[in-house]
Amino acid sequence: MSALFDPYTLRSLTIANRVWMAPMCQYSAAPQGPEAGVPTDWHFTHYAARATGGTGLAIVEATAVSPEGRISPYDLGIWNDTQTEAFRRITAFLKSQGTVPGIQIAHAGRKASTERPWKGGAPVGPDAHGWQPLGPSPVAFAEGHPVPTKLTVEGIQEVVTQFADAAHRALDAGFQVAEIHGAHGYLIGEFLSPHSNRRTDGYGGSFENRARFALEVVDAVRAVWPQDLPLFFRISATDWLAEEGWTGDDTVRLATLLKEHGVDLLHVSTGGNSPHAKIPVAPGFQVPFATRVREEAGLPVAAVGLITEPEQAEKIIANGEADAVALGRELLRNPYWPRHAARELGGEVTTPVQYHRS
Repeated sequence: MSALFDPYTLRSLTIANRVWMAPMCQYSAAPQGPEAGVPTDWHFTHYAARATGGTGLAIVEATAVSPEGRISPYDLGIWNDTQTEAFRRITAFLKSQGTVPGIQIAHAGRKASTERPWKGGAPVGPDAHGWQPLGPSPVAFAEGHPVPTKLTVEGIQEVVTQFADAAHRALDAGFQVAEIHGAHGYLIGEFLSPHSNRRTDGYGGSFENRARFALEVVDAVRAVWPQDLPLFFRISATDWLAEEGWTGDDTVRLATLLKEHGVDLLHVSTGGNSPHAKIPVAPGFQVPFATRVREEAGLPVAAVGLITEPEQAEKIIANGEADAVALGRELLRNPYWPRHAARELGGEVTTPVQYHRS
């Protein structure tokens, strides 16, 4: 039997296999008006294809907890009832195919209000549906990016509430896994890293202070998320900066705290908080960070990053390097990757009855 296709249980939820779809923004929602942030037919088709392809869990892309929390004006959101209702069609179909529906709730912080990647990804202003970004400190992400407005303590608490409200709506929309986005240089990650957090109050300076916002968000979400359903947290395990950045040691330390606060799994990525980071990209290059968290913090992990081959993914699970693998671009290229991997490794995935003759 293939370890990659063993079921995996967190709290009361059993996920059919260890091949999971990583959240990947589609930048395909309406930018304004009553349909702003609402999933479209594109989103339904995109996620439905990966469900029929055999993924055990599909995590919907970074979904903003507020309008100003979007990476781009075209991002999904979950701050109102129209959005919540539209997600129900997606979650119902995923469940019908045996795929667990998950959602990543997010706030982009100082990296918000940018154009879609295929349009260059540069910051946009009000003339292109943009807005003034927020951040822990008045430090721009990069040259040419606006200096964010520093969040007040009251503003921080408002964002914490927005995360809790988003989690409540996600549950109402039918999601069974909530993932808090603390990676890739977005708002929570900006607070964690001394590279972007220059505050001198209770949310800056020491490790404990920089981690305060993340833990407050976790506590607020866990308070509204059912005790029988799992809560994930996505982290950039390192900023890949030689000085003044977030490190692997910091990640293990935070993982221990996250476990104490009710997080069930750490989804381990890296980078995103500086355009100048030198990242040694190679197959499976982020897996060792996940393994270290699993071994030293005792927290289950999902590994992600250039995991492309079935045998490679199988070894990660069989060797105890991670509890699951999250595929991104590989699933964009091939929605049926899990089916092909199962055939190669001797595993099983549920086949839609309409496809049995294949």
